[in-house]
Amino acid sequence: MTERRVSVATHWGSYIAVVESGRLMRIEPKPDDPTPSPIGPGMVKAADDSARVLRPAVRKGWLNGEPRAHDTSRGADAFVEVSWDRAITLVSDELRRVRSLHGDGAVFGGSYGWASAGRFHHAQGQLHRFLALGGGYTDARNTYSTAALEVILPHVIGGHPWSYQSRMPMWDEIADNCELVVAFGGLALKNSQINPGGLARHQTRELQLRCREAGVRFVSVSPIRSDAAGFLDAEWLPIVPNTDTAAMLGIAHTMLVNRWHDEDFLRRCCVGFDRFASYLTGEVDGIPKDAAWAERITGIGRDVIIDLARRLATQRSVIMVNYAVQRADHGEQPIWMSVVLAAMAGSMGRPGGGWGAGYATMDATGVAPDRPFVATIPAVANPVADFIPVARIADALLHPGEVIDYDGRRLTLPELRLVYWCGGNPFHHHQDLHRLARAWQAPDTVVVHEAWWNTSAKFADIVLPVATSLERDDFAAGFSDPHIVAMPKVREPAGESRTDHQIFAALASRLGYEREFTESRSESEWVRHLYEQTRATLGGDAALPSFEEFWRSSTVALPPLTGPFPGNFGDLRTDPRRSPLPTPSGRIEIFSEKIDSFGYDDCAGHPKWFEPEEWLRADRSDRYPLHLISNQPASRLHSQYDNGGFSLDSKINGREPATINPLDAASRGIADGMIVRVYNDRGSCLAGVVVSDDVMQGVIQLSTGAWWDPVQPGRSGTLDRHSNPNVLTADRPCSRLSQGPSALSALVDVERYDGPLPDVLAYSPPSLDGE
Repeated sequence: MTERRVSVATHWGSYIAVVESGRLMRIEPKPDDPTPSPIGPGMVKAADDSARVLRPAVRKGWLNGEPRAHDTSRGADAFVEVSWDRAITLVSDELRRVRSLHGDGAVFGGSYGWASAGRFHHAQGQLHRFLALGGGYTDARNTYSTAALEVILPHVIGGHPWSYQSRMPMWDEIADNCELVVAFGGLALKNSQINPGGLARHQTRELQLRCREAGVRFVSVSPIRSDAAGFLDAEWLPIVPNTDTAAMLGIAHTMLVNRWHDEDFLRRCCVGFDRFASYLTGEVDGIPKDAAWAERITGIGRDVIIDLARRLATQRSVIMVNYAVQRADHGEQPIWMSVVLAAMAGSMGRPGGGWGAGYATMDATGVAPDRPFVATIPAVANPVADFIPVARIADALLHPGEVIDYDGRRLTLPELRLVYWCGGNPFHHHQDLHRLARAWQAPDTVVVHEAWWNTSAKFADIVLPVATSLERDDFAAGFSDPHIVAMPKVREPAGESRTDHQIFAALASRLGYEREFTESRSESEWVRHLYEQTRATLGGDAALPSFEEFWRSSTVALPPLTGPFPGNFGDLRTDPRRSPLPTPSGRIEIFSEKIDSFGYDDCAGHPKWFEPEEWLRADRSDRYPLHLISNQPASRLHSQYDNGGFSLDSKINGREPATINPLDAASRGIADGMIVRVYNDRGSCLAGVVVSDDVMQGVIQLSTGAWWDPVQPGRSGTLDRHSNPNVLTADRPCSRLSQGPSALSALVDVERYDGPLPDVLAYSPPSLDGE
């Protein structure tokens, strides 16, 4: 047999795929990657497993004329496999029907950017281009990962929601200049396995280690000890979940009353500190937000808070805040308050100091401030202006016409009659999956592009099989990663799979705009065109080699970006008049007149402590005394490759591990390795137990991403045989400002599961019949 070795790029790194006689045999790390992710080799197991969608399939009930009945059986129905010609006819006819009867805004273009790496085969870009050219669609605004952050930061520091990435200190600056890092939400290295768009090599571990070797001290404020790597020797401050804002307020009050705060920076470079200080001291409400007050809420000792305030104010420091803390009730507050605390501490705008968000959440965060332009599938303006906040899809389906608040606007939820989902898995990332399943019955039709029979495919009406990233040509360029990586096809698509682009081109042909969609280019011509466009923009031969040379070498470095980066806090500190921020005042908005004018009762004009609806001090904790931390998994990216070898090997008797403190386990008669039922009044799921003091008492940790496997699909509250924590999380907005998800504000309890253990059917296809 002839062995072929092919360089591949994924969201979790670059590898060598080994192929024999067209069959994928193994995936090996590249030798120059110091910390390769084990997710990559696990892709081999999933490449040809029984869950692959091999032919177009249509739900029987829909095919029998039931698409507009609201009591359909999406999620439980059998499917009929059909030819591609029939599938294209069904989808194009249904798009025509819905647009003609209900308007273009009745089509929802559902997608999530993590679909797969690649500049051309970008699922969201392909879907939105196709729908925009066809008349338009209702889009979603913001992301599940960072919705609260994306809305609040433009008010506080100005600029594009993601511009903060180029304005915060990089790891090398921290190593050279910083003395103290305080990380709210921790710095879990498991999250830095990935990078949206692809990754040449992992660097975060090396850079964190360099900081520690340079003498930087770390404090991790998190309910989970391992949210900071062991080699950091971090001081662990276990905190009651959802109380980060209260901890920061206690630190800020201590700085203020001891006059440790940076009065000069606050006066010259910020607005509204006096109004915030009145709240901090209790002048407004009679409650001083002092260290003793913070201790009662957070569980962190008064003396510890006072000492941390002194250290932050007297050492070159960085306040880091992870994305997890804002996926909670009132999630805007810890983001806003972390900026205020950094402004008070004295290091804002100084080399290696100040504030930053998302460190270690993705590998490139803190590695480079940005990367040069790299071309991608060109966008087309959407003729439909309507949108919904990303986490409000179930609300829109259940309550069309309802008016909601969003960032000072009043939005009317549209009536969505056709959901077209390409890229991502809504039955992974949405909250309260039983509610979503009810909402999913509302539209006339659900069309899904999928490579595997995951939950989203089983809850669709028409499933179109798509090629994976190993089954097509492309090139990758990750977020802030200064490389382009070739992605040549490793193997032929499984079964009758087609690329997203091929599917949309066929549909566009039926609908009369194929030339506009494809621009008369083949897929290989598109890949070359985008590379050449990038090359020309960056300076031609001097910047990047020819396409042929790039394709042979597999990885090329992009020319470095040196800035200047707008909104730099160092420039603001030096001269706020000559270097204003893009905020209404030109300065950091500790008090925002604009937000205050919205009149929201759950987001004031300055950061505040709002009690979460679900937390360990709530009345509800009498019934459900454990706080659920549904964080990102170590064994896959979200739900991608839950059927991969690495994810499957991490499970306990086929279930996702749930980590619980020894004291909580003992009081319930639970031992390591047992199967348990995790439950609340929204639902329940099975999980395998890991007993460990890695989590603080009163907390249970169950990662997201296990494919939802309800015993009785369509029956509200039915047991999940698998371990998807989003059967337990609440589908409520974190506030009226951002309407972001509040997944990490959820209380549960856990008990031994002593009944017959049901088989996991998450990876089994539905019943399939031929035409």
